[in-house]
Amino acid sequence: MMKSLAIAAMTMTLALLVGLGARAAEDASDPSKLIEECANKMLKDLDAHRAEYRKDPTKINRLVDEVLLPHFDTQYSARLVLGKYWREASQDQRQRFIDAFYKSLLENYGSALAEFTADRMRVLPFQGDPASDRATVRTEVKRSDGTRVPVNYSMRKTDEGWKAWDVTIEGISYVKNFRTQYGAEIEQKGLDSVIKRLETEGVKPAPAARPGTAPAKTST
Repeated sequence: MMKSLAIAAMTMTLALLVGLGARAAEDASDPSKLIEECANKMLKDLDAHRAEYRKDPTKINRLVDEVLLPHFDTQYSARLVLGKYWREASQDQRQRFIDAFYKSLLENYGSALAEFTADRMRVLPFQGDPASDRATVRTEVKRSDGTRVPVNYSMRKTDEGWKAWDVTIEGISYVKNFRTQYGAEIEQKGLDSVIKRLETEGVKPAPAARPGTAPAKTST
């Protein structure tokens, strides 16, 4: 179940964040409206070129790589994923982890955009403080059976505009899940081993939370 939710979340992240930085100055007080407008723009492109993207998914990867990554706070997110190991890592290890982690995410989830349609997404009204430099954008994603899943995006305002750094699905933070997963692996094999695996094998789906566990909390 977590695998399908992770795919949906990454799909939503890719769709919602395209063009984010370019519009930040125009509607900085309401990230929800900003994201909704950007998502609509992305969906028009998908509808116009869906057959082409299905035939050659690498074209989506290039599109996302060029348009998304500048508006996703890769370093901040990766630092939280590594946790205490970020402080212990060299500059080279940090950069290699960032590059390998997000390249793997893109390869795993980017092609899912080819099947994403507008009726699966709903952006909820923004309820945060317009003056804050932090925001949570709440959305819902419709499963194939019609049920809706809450998918929320943690964002922060930087000198380059609003940037996303985490996605939370039904209370489960992807940063928290990957931090738990990689923390155990780093403890056993070392950071270099994990980086090399990511560079060659890609990411593994984050494990699902056990029933009844509290929603994951991520420190900022």
